Amino acid sequence: MKEFGYVLATKKLVEEKLPVRFMYREKSKSGDSGWRFFAGVEDQEYVDDPDNIGIYDIKTITDIDKSIIPYLNSSVGVAFERETCNEDFKESKDFDFSPESSEV
Repeated sequence: MKEFGYVLATKKLVEEKLPVRFMYREKSKSGDSGWRFFAGVEDQEYVDDPDNIGIYDIKTITDIDKSIIPYLNSSVGVAFERETCNEDFKESKDFDFSPESSEV
């Protein structure tokens, strides 16, 4: 797999090995792919707490959920979501990429 740099994901997703249900890619910084991954069960309070977000190698996330692999080369400024892990991802057209909404 291509070298992507690190990704951010919720610790709930990684520690409980939950499937990805929401992901987005924002402008990257040095060493950062820009990808952010969520299980879709985290509430806003959980996500707003930096202690609940971890820095991971992309392989950590793809080992948990291989269904994200076809989307990893997507452009910056794209978000994908799905209701259940049995569905395909659909592009989320209404995700707000403003800095205050995507800071972790």
